[in-house]
Amino acid sequence: MQRKRYSPGRVPGTLLGLGAGLAVVAGALTGCSAADTAEDVTVDAKAGAAAAPVAPPGRYRTLFEPCGAVPQATLRDLLPGTAGLTDVERAAVLRGTAAVTYDTDRRVGCAWTADSGNGTHRLVLDVERVVSYDPTVSDAARAQEVYTRKQLAAGIAVPETPAPTPTAPTTAATASGATKVSATGAATPTGTPSSPTASGGATPPGTGAPSAGTPSAPATTGLEPRLLGGLGDIAFVGDALGTTGGSGTQRVVSVVFRTSNVIVTVEYRQRTTGAAAAPDSKELQDRAQNLARLLADRLEE
Repeated sequence: MQRKRYSPGRVPGTLLGLGAGLAVVAGALTGCSAADTAEDVTVDAKAGAAAAPVAPPGRYRTLFEPCGAVPQATLRDLLPGTAGLTDVERAAVLRGTAAVTYDTDRRVGCAWTADSGNGTHRLVLDVERVVSYDPTVSDAARAQEVYTRKQLAAGIAVPETPAPTPTAPTTAATASGATKVSATGAATPTGTPSSPTASGGATPPGTGAPSAGTPSAPATTGLEPRLLGGLGDIAFVGDALGTTGGSGTQRVVSVVFRTSNVIVTVEYRQRTTGAAAAPDSKELQDRAQNLARLLADRLEE
């Protein structure tokens, strides 16, 4: 049998067909891969554009145990009536009564009460951890809203943000005979008196010295409800004096401060009976503030 001749440079038809088929398949796979990649990039880009920035969480995740947060020596000073109790009775009073809460990581509290011969002292501690459920509002910002409501309830106004000072108008040259532009836009010759007072005229109404009958601002004692410095991020003290049953009086001092997303309230009250003098404001405020600063240090531990 005669063999077929093989000519160099020629490729059999079968091989040509096989190569063309492989090229078509490879091209199809490449096209699918490129299309899939483009679609993935498009989906990822859309997902990233739709994501909103998330506000940072608060500094605190848990709260301390309140009844054990106040040293025994401090409690004895705040509750002088414990001095006349037996050891067993004193221990029971100083142990305090924990507030009933549903989540001790969100809110805790404790109260102590001691009677004395001429009245009663009561200390109440409330600690709240604020959590924002709005992802665009931080826990600290939400806590500030809660704190502001407490401050307003105490009769302390929230300072307003000062408006920006307008820029002074540009003045023209002040050479001899030149004019300058006033704040109202009118041109005034330089050297001309700008007010009647400067030229010896009469003082405009309402701008002179106050008359003898003008009431003056009430004098302050420095013990009125006010903002406090150096305590947490922001703090205030409230002070209210009232009456109790019969002829007794009661003074309630509250010190409230915020540190990040935690708000601490120290309420210290004294009630007197009969003809006893009203509780001293400065003494109660000093004691309440000292305890508040101690608790602020506790939060920093």
